[in-house]
This record gives sequence, C-alpha cells and structure tokens, in this order.
Amino acid sequence: MTTAPTLPLLAVVLSALAYGSATVLQAVGVRALARTPRRPLGAWLTAGRWYVVGLVLDLGGFLASVVALRTLPLFVVESAVASSVAVTAVLSSLVLGQRLVARERLMLLVVLVGLVGLAVGAEPGPGLRPPAVTTLLVASVLVVAALVVVALRAPRERRVGLVVLSAAAGLGFGGVGVAARVLVWPTAEGGVAGQVAHLVTDPVLLALVAHGILATVAYALALERGSATTIAAVTFAVETVVPSAVGLVWLGDAVRPGGGWVAVVTLGFAATLGGAVGLAGRAEPADATGPAAPIAPADPAEPTEPEASAAHRATQRAPRRH
Repeated sequence: MTTAPTLPLLAVVLSALAYGSATVLQAVGVRALARTPRRPLGAWLTAGRWYVVGLVLDLGGFLASVVALRTLPLFVVESAVASSVAVTAVLSSLVLGQRLVARERLMLLVVLVGLVGLAVGAEPGPGLRPPAVTTLLVASVLVVAALVVVALRAPRERRVGLVVLSAAAGLGFGGVGVAARVLVWPTAEGGVAGQVAHLVTDPVLLALVAHGILATVAYALALERGSATTIAAVTFAVETVVPSAVGLVWLGDAVRPGGGWVAVVTLGFAATLGGAVGLAGRAEPADATGPAAPIAPADPAEPTEPEASAAHRATQRAPRRH
C-alpha cells in the first residue's frame, strides 16, 4: 500500500480552488464591464481586470491538474475538478452575496467527505499508456465532433440538442484528462529542440488540444440553448465517469488493496459526483445574481449587461475543468 504523495494532492486541491475561484472572478469581471462605458478604453479595460485574472486562474487550474495526473488516478483528479463548483458556491456566497440554502450546504459537506474518501483510498502511481489508448483518444475526438454536428442539426426548441452538446463537452473535457494522464514527457536528452519536437508530434498531445477546443465550443453552444444548471450537471457526470472508467480499465489506475478501500472509494466517488451535480446551479453565478443596472453606454453600439453576460457564458468554461 502506498500513501499518496503530498505534491499531487496539493496540486489537485489547488486545481479545484483555481477553477472555482476563476468562475466567480469572471462573473465579477463581466458585471463590472457591463457597468463601465467603453470610453475611455483604459477605464473599461481596468474594470475587466478580474475577468482576466479568472482566465489566468483557469490556466493555473489546468496546469495543477496536469501535475496531479502524473501520479494520481483519473477518478481522483476528475472528481476534484468537478468539485470546483463547491468552491464557486462558497465564493459566490462571500463575494457576490448569493445565499446558500440548506440543501446546498449539505451538498458542500457531501463533496468534502467524498473527496476525503477518494484521497485516502486511491493508489498513486503513473498512468500506463497501452497502444490502444492513442487510438481511443483520436477516435474520441471524432465522436465529440460528430456529437456537436448532430446536436446543431437538432431543432433548438428540443432538449435533445442541449443534452447532446453537454455530453459532448463532458467527453471533450474528459478526453483532456485522459490525454494528460498518459502524455509522455520528453527526457533531457536531445536538448530543448528535441523535447519540443517530441511533444508537438505526439498524437496524444494533439488529441488533448483537439478535445479541449471541441469541449469549449460544445459548452459555449450549449449555454446558448438552455440552463447552465442542466448543462453543468450533464457535463460534470460525463467528464467524471467516462475518464474514471477509462483509467481503471486501461491505464492502471487503482484503489488501495482490500475490499474495504474499494467501498470507500466507490462511496467517495458517488458522494463527490452527486454533490457536484447537486450544486450544478452554482456553475454560472452570473445567472443567479441577475443583471445589474447598466450604466448608459458611451455609444449605441456598446454592449449592455445581458450582452456582456452572454459573452461571458460563451467563454467562461474554457478548460474547466482541465
């Protein structure tokens, strides 16, 4: 039995904190932008500084999750990333004044208990990279792209398009996690040029980028069609369950030996995912706060609060999650 090292556990916690904080800061930033005239440009850009900080935190969360995935199983990291909605819920209460109801406070406790169970029950170790996983990742890119096309052909008034886009986003974000888990980092041999050449020609890295782009597009398109709560719930479920199953079946992810630990991890996984889905309504704090009264724009073409919020929703979850 191996105890999970401190650095990967710290990285996965930082990833959840970064993603959850980014969502709130982006909401704060877009509300500030909506209240500020575009002219002078300097004042408008300054008003949106928190949105930029949120994007930086998104990138930091992704990098932290990559560090964690070098050692921790996918079922731990993906669950922790999904649990970032709990961070969003707490910060929305503190920063945006959104009151947490009793059910949401219970979900926060459920997520916390679930994460502890996953952390203590997981067996750390590097991910395996069987030849089939590269083919699987490339095929997954095609599947996600096909789902997006199918969803766009569905009538907008039908819910099926929304669900398919949300599932496509979940598969895309999950594909990013799987690719990061099996990506082979080049050694120092061959110099910097050789290392860069090795990375950029690795089909796994290309699949990672493709999954990330498709997931972001699918999530943005889904947000244009329906409620952030429904979209987040479907996306959380798919991006957590599918890569976790892939890790356990093909990549050597494991639970500590003993039937008791299997039960702990199973319950922890169910609790974390269930709690995250239960908090899915907090995935888009701007929706819950409602529009703020906008300042009159400097010219007729200037965006109002609803327009700015739509732009925010279309870009908010650029990598969430990885």
